[in-house]
Amino acid sequence: MSSQKIDIRNLDYKNSGSWPVQVKIGACVLLVALIVGLAWYLFVRETRELIAGAESTEAALLTEFTGKQGRAANLEPLKQQLAQMEVMLQQMLRQLPSKNEMPDLIVDVSQTALASGINNELFQPGAETALQFYAEKPIALRMVGTYHQFGAFVSGVASLPRVVIMTMHDISLAPRGKGDDTLVLEGTVKTYRYLDEEEAAAAEIVTEEAL
Repeated sequence: MSSQKIDIRNLDYKNSGSWPVQVKIGACVLLVALIVGLAWYLFVRETRELIAGAESTEAALLTEFTGKQGRAANLEPLKQQLAQMEVMLQQMLRQLPSKNEMPDLIVDVSQTALASGINNELFQPGAETALQFYAEKPIALRMVGTYHQFGAFVSGVASLPRVVIMTMHDISLAPRGKGDDTLVLEGTVKTYRYLDEEEAAAAEIVTEEAL
């Protein structure tokens, strides 16, 4: 059986019905391949891109979930640490003088300065300011004494029964004059006391209103 060679250059493209059977079959195969290729390009490729995007989103969500899960696992220990810190803060605040003890404590500080040989030229307590957990009271002062007397004064204040915290503001310490070995301490100090529950609640309300 001999095979007949077909010259596709001689085919009538306007009349495909006259093509030989082999050419028709080959043309159908090419047409099917073209349709399949076009379908893959238009649909399968788009689907693969959607799948890749979904996989990327899944990875991001998994990372976010893992982070949140880790924070949630540490939440309870952090709450316990916060509760312990609040207890320690209250204990430290309780070491400060109370409202009733504050007047006597100011007198004790003044008397300690006098007992140390310091001359209180000015010792004037100012108006108290209530903050969230404590209250501060400024004291304007002008003290005259020697270096050793001031050292004895600081040591005496540290020996008082109650914890006395004094912070200095606009304080100057300078010699009183030429040939004079005394020093002049002048400025404002602030001392602190803790607030009782009612005072703390009132101070918190004032703070919230201010915000």
